[in-house]
Amino acid sequence: MACPRVIFLILITFFILQTAFSSSWQTLSGKPPAVIARGGFSGMFPDSSIQAYQLVNITTSPDVMLWCDLQLTKDGVGICFPNLKLDNGSNVIRIDPHYKERFSVDFTWKELSDVKLAQGVVSRPYIFDDVSSILAIEEVAKLTASGLWLNIQDSAFYAKHNLSMRNSVVSLSRRLKVNFISSPGISFLKSMKNSVKPTVTKLIFRFLKQEHIEPFTNQSYGSLAKNLSYIRTFSSGILVPKSYIWPVDSALYLQPHTSLVTDAHKEGLQVFASEFANDFVIAYNYSYDPTAEYLSFIDNGNFSVDGFLSDFPVTPYRAINCFSHVDPKRAKEQAKITIISKNGASGDFPGCTDLAYQRAASDGADILDCNVQMSKDKIPFCMSSFDLINSTNVIETSFRNLSSVVSEINPRRSGIYTFSLTMSQIQTLKPTISNLEKDSGLFRNPRNNKAGKFLTLSEFLFLPNRYSSLLGLLIEVENAAYLVEHQGISVVDAVLDELKRATTQQNKTSARTILIQSTDKSVLMKFKEKNKMNHDELVYRVDDNIRDVADSAIKDIKNFAGSIVISKKSVFPYKGFIILEKETNIASKLKSNGLRVYVERFSNECVTHAFDFYDDPTLEIDSFVRDVQIDGIITDFPATTARYRKNKCYGEFGLTTTGELITFANPMLLPPAEAPYPALLDSDVTEPPLPEARSQPPASSPSKAEEKAIEVPFAFIAMAILVCFFISV
Repeated sequence: MACPRVIFLILITFFILQTAFSSSWQTLSGKPPAVIARGGFSGMFPDSSIQAYQLVNITTSPDVMLWCDLQLTKDGVGICFPNLKLDNGSNVIRIDPHYKERFSVDFTWKELSDVKLAQGVVSRPYIFDDVSSILAIEEVAKLTASGLWLNIQDSAFYAKHNLSMRNSVVSLSRRLKVNFISSPGISFLKSMKNSVKPTVTKLIFRFLKQEHIEPFTNQSYGSLAKNLSYIRTFSSGILVPKSYIWPVDSALYLQPHTSLVTDAHKEGLQVFASEFANDFVIAYNYSYDPTAEYLSFIDNGNFSVDGFLSDFPVTPYRAINCFSHVDPKRAKEQAKITIISKNGASGDFPGCTDLAYQRAASDGADILDCNVQMSKDKIPFCMSSFDLINSTNVIETSFRNLSSVVSEINPRRSGIYTFSLTMSQIQTLKPTISNLEKDSGLFRNPRNNKAGKFLTLSEFLFLPNRYSSLLGLLIEVENAAYLVEHQGISVVDAVLDELKRATTQQNKTSARTILIQSTDKSVLMKFKEKNKMNHDELVYRVDDNIRDVADSAIKDIKNFAGSIVISKKSVFPYKGFIILEKETNIASKLKSNGLRVYVERFSNECVTHAFDFYDDPTLEIDSFVRDVQIDGIITDFPATTARYRKNKCYGEFGLTTTGELITFANPMLLPPAEAPYPALLDSDVTEPPLPEARSQPPASSPSKAEEKAIEVPFAFIAMAILVCFFISV
């Protein structure tokens, strides 16, 4: 029988081995995946420009490889440029308008010296166009310490112009450190097999779209993906579009992952995934969060790709180093930041519904919010908008005839307002998901549209009993003066009644914090007077972008609130998505005066961030938390901030440099200067007291026709009108 000490040592050894095994990478080598910057940081600067390559080293690490799409000039000079044609990606048309088609082989290296690079993707910053010259491959090699990845897209094209791409690449590989050479052409890779040292330079077969035909084999790339043993005869790895691994259906939802990575690893092939960019449309499953997408390829428990080809290399680099292999249940929170939901997790579900609150709580929100609206029968409930058109399918129902223009709320557009319907009528409506950036073609999870149900304030106040992780609730009260003066409804009294009732019914077992938020001083003063609420429970929201806060305004705010909500643009002002200065001093000024500072609204969609944050919502969060040191984030995607709080390398990376991108811009392409945001003055804060509600006769009981919303498709309505018309005739 083994002695206890031996048994103890065996158990310790087993534990260490198990831990090491469980934390090891599932790449072919067992090392972390590689990051390859396609054309440098091509998501920001023109592809293959010196600024794009230099930004990689600034934002990531020398370990990140630089990708060069190698092209040849007429006199055989190798250059880095993303396409065979120079039209898309440069200003060659203006330089030489005589060529019908403009290829690199049409120009000598000297002739190309006047050509400037331009952004080839129209949605990306164009202000950096016509600044950088085309680079020779030798110049790019000087910009990296880890070597190069050369991509040869069409060697046969150059053969037709009496240029040998093979000879050029062999010569380059002898003079420069080339880590990888990729090509979608099997004949080119076969010709290179005996010309490079496999221990120094790896040959990678690049797959194109599955239906495309590979010329040497006359087979589709999709069929070649099923014959990996053949691929192994001339390459040491494959580079595939990400859809080969995680297919996406026509509705933009993920399908089950394929076995490609596992099958390739069994054959001894490395697998690199391509087509990653923070500003590309991705599967709805990722909630517009690029880090979540990267993690699905490396941290899924089943496989890991060996590397990423990305236009935004900083995001996969941090996904690998900071967010992989993190147990969300056991990991400690590194960043101290309060997460407040915006209408629940309204990026994934219709706002202010039971499902939005459930998702927000499970995703790590500390405080759930309720934007209180009032029904016709004076019942307070949670809804993101005063106007039912913005949050429900009311326009599809028989209640659409209740549309009216309320000049005090929105003088430009008619709406169907919550106070026009009873609570029972409102509960028959279906909630709709908010699409803040639909003009940009970015729609939120359509499968969840019309899912869930709205909660009354009474139901909302009991959510802490259901979700024990919550620290508190935030109740937002707006339009109180209008409701009192024009509808005879006191939303303040309604909220206070529900708070009192909830406290009594819960027998004070729920000791969660209750915050009251409003853009109106008079509302917060009313809560302070009637419920004796202290400053820490009252939150003042500034509903405009501001550049400064007057000392007198701060003094006034401190008399009735302990926290303040300001916009992201008030901290980092930007116009045309470029930050104009590093940051304002508003947040530090407010904090130094004892106010907690919450900032809104944080979303994942790329068009909601300034370009200085590289279209990465996590980098934006990091700047506000570590640089500005705000107290809380108001977000419709709580999961993104919750994951950030538990990252493994908090504080290890330098802060994102803001306000400097504009210095690299072409002055001729900058938008005209605009007037700065206004300062918040004491006069903007001061308001007359909120009037008391006048007693009004009770609302008449709704008719049976009004009691229930009838969903009527427009086609059916039209048919009914026609039938009635013919009957009358």
